[in-house]
Amino acid sequence: MTVALMWEARAVPGRGAELLAWARAQELPLAPLRRETFTAPQDRVLVITWWDTVLDAEVPELPEPGPDLVTRTVHRWRFESLGVT
Repeated sequence: MTVALMWEARAVPGRGAELLAWARAQELPLAPLRRETFTAPQDRVLVITWWDTVLDAEVPELPEPGPDLVTRTVHRWRFESLGVT
């Protein structure tokens, strides 16, 4: 089974590039199958990691950035892959 973890944060206005650099610099203690990083309007950064495990398994996640860098707590979701078409 493949599980995707989504991590999404919104930077303080004008600090999106810093949040992106911070997220890219975060190393996980285990390597996921895949890791992809996205940006969006309003200085948002999204990181998705894919893991070969069950939905409720403990896997490393990106931490919370410092409160001076983000406007709110990080949003996190887990999804089970149903395959690629």
